[in-house]
Formats: sequence, structure tokens, C-alpha cells
Amino acid sequence: MKNPLLDSPVSRAGCAVATALVLVIGAPLSTGRIRVVGDLIVCTGLPRWVFGRGGTTVGRVYLTRDNDGDDVLEHEAVHVRQWQRYGLLMPILYAIAGRDPHTNRFEVEAGLEKGGYR
Repeated sequence: MKNPLLDSPVSRAGCAVATALVLVIGAPLSTGRIRVVGDLIVCTGLPRWVFGRGGTTVGRVYLTRDNDGDDVLEHEAVHVRQWQRYGLLMPILYAIAGRDPHTNRFEVEAGLEKGGYR
């Protein structure tokens, strides 16, 4: 039997809720360009306290100061698909996977090199 919380209308609704909440924060704080790249909404020009590392994807929104090259956006697009699959479980599962990107399954799946992890 398929899990109703994974890759389902429930998980996609969770992704939509996360997207809406983060846009409420990201859009007003953004001093850079806000654009849509595929399924990803890219908010640039944000203060560093808003995101982790070089940028953070929550739902469909990627928050960053200026780390928005093609490879990085390809990496972040994978995180969008992860959010669509896991919905609001994503932050919990990501935290359980750990802070080390080299062993975090979500970062490995998104592509370490494209994400800027050497």
C-alpha cells in the first residue's frame, strides 16, 4: 500500500504551504531579483541570516544572497522535487539526515558538486 503522506496530494499541499509561508518572508526581504526558473522561485539579495550555507530551498522557494548560478539552481530544483515528495516532513527528514552534506542523503541526491560541496 502506498504511503498517503509521500508523493501525494498531501505532500504537495505541504510543499505549497511551505512555499507560501517562505514567500511571505523572502519577497519583502529580497533586495535582488525574484524570478521563476522551472518550478523554482529564486529570491536573491537576502540577508545572510535568512538562509543556511549559500542558500536554502523551502518548498519551491530558493533563498540566497547571490549564489544563483545554473549548477546551483539545478541542485536546488532537486530539493523542490524532494519537498513535493515529502511535504512538511521534509525539514524533519532533512534534520535527521544530518548537517554534513557529504552524508546527508538529500544533498547527495541533489548532487554535491552542483550544490558547491567539494
